Amino acid sequence: MQIGPYTLNNRLVVAPMAGVTDRPFRMLCKRMGAGMAVSEMLASNTALWASKKSLRRADHQGEVAPIVVQIAGGDPAQMAEAARLSVAQGAQIIDINMGCPAKKVCNVAAGSALLRDEPLVARILDAVVAAVDVPVTLKTRTGWSRDNNTALRVAKLAEDSGIAALALHGRSREDMYHGQAEYDTIRAVKAAVGIPVLANGDIDSPQKARFVLDYTGADGIMIGRAAQGRPWIFREIQHYLDTGTCLPPPEVAEICEVLLAHLDDLYQFYGEYAGCRIARKHIAWYTRGLEGGNAFRQTMYQLEDTAAQRAAVAGFFHRLAEHGERLRYLELPAGAEGALCKAESLPEY
Repeated sequence: MQIGPYTLNNRLVVAPMAGVTDRPFRMLCKRMGAGMAVSEMLASNTALWASKKSLRRADHQGEVAPIVVQIAGGDPAQMAEAARLSVAQGAQIIDINMGCPAKKVCNVAAGSALLRDEPLVARILDAVVAAVDVPVTLKTRTGWSRDNNTALRVAKLAEDSGIAALALHGRSREDMYHGQAEYDTIRAVKAAVGIPVLANGDIDSPQKARFVLDYTGADGIMIGRAAQGRPWIFREIQHYLDTGTCLPPPEVAEICEVLLAHLDDLYQFYGEYAGCRIARKHIAWYTRGLEGGNAFRQTMYQLEDTAAQRAAVAGFFHRLAEHGERLRYLELPAGAEGALCKAESLPEY
């Protein structure tokens, strides 16, 4: 798939997710087969960029190109300035957030709240595209509500403004993450515009990826929550797209190696205190549905230092390996996944 001058290795993209798609996670997903990964969003108010959180979000050291920085805001001039500064700091693609449904974002007229004001959408798109000499992409939703589906009009505005690619989450803002993604809307948008379209929403298996690509005609797919604790989903999907066959489940030893390496990157990136705490949700996702996982998580949440946390993870997977070479996931009862208090999936935007 082509975005501006960048030819991606494949058409699988990591969706931006607050608190998840930091540099360690993006780099891991790329190693596991993603062709591109979008950063956590940066606020367009550059006066806020001096905070430790923002500085980490803007850290792309060692990351495989293309470097994609997502910005969010509701003021065209601020968005343009944020794009310029991001490019000056190394961004190779700028992504505009018009999909985040979070109240704290929508309450400041940003994210998916912009879909209620199409003239403002057009001004923001025009301002950002004009401000930089790198490709600009757009992540959006079907509209503010199902009764106000603006996807086709916004897609045409994006194409007319020079947006290089469009990622469409097949839900409205009011839907949040409930119900099923509207693949009919994505299909209609793809048929109406000539720019690359990425389908997003509910893609959680190789078979679902194949269906969505075939049904919508999308140029690629964007995967968010399904990659949490399962970054190998990208290689699974690519293998299925290439061969029509499924890879076997990963061996316990490999998953332990992947997780421990991920933890080491998190510890180095965030430091001892924050690294230990941020790692908890990732460990919970990796162990979700595994035999003995719930008891392990309750113990793991109490650990306060990285060495003890890492040792506990290694011990848990060592015990799993004694019972078989490949991961065996237990069937989760309805609602159990969301009940994992610190492991509940964080939304993509």
